[in-house]
Amino acid sequence: MQAAEVEGASAFLEGSSYPVRGGNLVRPLIDGEPAFRRICEAIEAAERSVWVTVAFLTADFQMPDGRGSFFDVLDRAAARGLEVRALFWRDNEGSGFKKEEVFSGFAEHRRELAARGAGFQARWDRAQKAYCHHQKSWVIDAGQPGEVAFVGGVNLNTHGMGVRGHGGVHARQAHDLYVEVQGPCAVDVAHNFVQRWNEASERSLPDGSWRDDGQDMAFPTAPSPARGAILAQVQRTVRAGQYADAQASPGGEAFPIAGGDLGVFRQYRQAIAGARRSIYIENQALGTPEIVEDLHAALARGVAVACLVPADANGFMRVARASPQSRPFFERLGALGDHPNFLLAGIAARGDDGVRRNIYVHAKAMLVDDRWATIGSCNIGGRSFFGDTELNLSFEDPGVVRELRRDLFAEHLDCDTSELEDVEALGLYAQIARANRLAHDAGQGAWQGLAFALDPKTYGE
Repeated sequence: MQAAEVEGASAFLEGSSYPVRGGNLVRPLIDGEPAFRRICEAIEAAERSVWVTVAFLTADFQMPDGRGSFFDVLDRAAARGLEVRALFWRDNEGSGFKKEEVFSGFAEHRRELAARGAGFQARWDRAQKAYCHHQKSWVIDAGQPGEVAFVGGVNLNTHGMGVRGHGGVHARQAHDLYVEVQGPCAVDVAHNFVQRWNEASERSLPDGSWRDDGQDMAFPTAPSPARGAILAQVQRTVRAGQYADAQASPGGEAFPIAGGDLGVFRQYRQAIAGARRSIYIENQALGTPEIVEDLHAALARGVAVACLVPADANGFMRVARASPQSRPFFERLGALGDHPNFLLAGIAARGDDGVRRNIYVHAKAMLVDDRWATIGSCNIGGRSFFGDTELNLSFEDPGVVRELRRDLFAEHLDCDTSELEDVEALGLYAQIARANRLAHDAGQGAWQGLAFALDPKTYGE
């Protein structure tokens, strides 16, 4: 499949669920508290509807600024007469996830909804095998002139929320991202919701819905009006056999979703191949052989590459590291460190006791050449690329991407890179992270910022 060229950066996709659309306003949101604050503001201003897809939800989760629980926010919207719908993942036995992290809609959950008189509609949806419906999206006022959508990776749990302190992050457990989109691309987030709602696997079961009339939703008929000037595209991972309705999104072409959609995987590969100067990745994992090889190729042609990952590797990476069958992959991952223009880094915050503690990187983002970026729910790993249900938004705008890079680096490095070009900024990132690694190994907590270098050859051990 041919790519739609973007001058000076990477390329958008052809032949995926959703078209490239101009006229968007795109606003990245860094970390859980600011992201959920903005989402709540949009819900409070809503005039017609609130739709949300939920992957993980814990009972202790609270929205910012005293707004209460996730359900409090939905019920207040429903009490105002809004159409409020929540699409929850129901995990299969043996998925490996903790039951208290998934609102599966079983008896105890239904008792909770009944006790509070929950006024919103809900359906539950299983993924195949041990996979996850991992999308975290919101659509506010779908089909209305003020339609706004949010796509990202922050879970509805305390771990994802965290607290931002002065001059950096001190009490937060995790770093994450959302992205807000207003304009034509918001309709594709709405289309994805409708398609999943109508074909939710549990919809006909006695415990597969809540306050649901059993009727299918109508697909959107027109994109939202232009709200900006940014070129953007929604991409998905949908496993073959999960959904069947090929209804086109407005202005797009019918897509044979029954055969699946690996758009996010294809977009990552295409974007890395199109990089000319710099690649900056934030991801929960770096666990796909194809992406590792693509990074080797980019490094070999002189592209500066920095990857921010959890300093304490996630469970999938640790299990793979211990498997002899994965040795060739980890040798190639380790070999990335042989390139002088490559950095693998984690982040750690200094507490009031002076001790540095690692911050978990849960973000799923990539910035290319300071002009193109993708943000969403998709990890760089086999589960997310090929099995879980995922949603990303990619966009091309030098001003927005450069500002996002500046804001991320300000958080991680505690310095301003707004006057630096992308390659120079990545060079400074590597310089600070390597100096911080030396301080880390010497048992010193007085670093600059949060970032410190990791060794690709031992990562995950």
